[in-house]
Amino acid sequence: MTAIHPSPLTRGGFDIDAAEDAIRTLIEAIGEDPGREGLRDSPRRIAAMYREVFEGLEQDPRVVLSVGFEEGHDELVILREIPFHSMCEHHFMPFHGQAHVGYLPDGRIVGLSKIARAVEIFARRPQVQERLTNQVAECIEDVLDARGVGVVIEAEHLC
Repeated sequence: MTAIHPSPLTRGGFDIDAAEDAIRTLIEAIGEDPGREGLRDSPRRIAAMYREVFEGLEQDPRVVLSVGFEEGHDELVILREIPFHSMCEHHFMPFHGQAHVGYLPDGRIVGLSKIARAVEIFARRPQVQERLTNQVAECIEDVLDARGVGVVIEAEHLC
């Protein structure tokens, strides 16, 4: 079974100062001057962007999915075309696409926006498409005690 949460990177939280220093070092490593006008504020901007890109590391999708209610509904619930953006953990290049999620409730359902939010939380971590798919499915199955879950993720990778 895939680990759903916590992510190994959540332990210390996002260190914006360390990220900024690392980006400054990267700029120097490629032979550029991080002090020149066009790059002067780039380490701060890029670090802030990465904080947002990886905000899912500090969020637990189980909390989002726990806000549901008991319901006698036992037919398939499907949410299609959930847009997401993620970052390939191998190259730190973006990938994006759509998730399609269906589950068979066993007396407990959540609002459809909660399913989309869980996808977003898992996507906003360093990821691979296969793990993202498994994490979404396992989380829904575990938290909702669903009788069955299906997740399809279609994505375009920029790496």
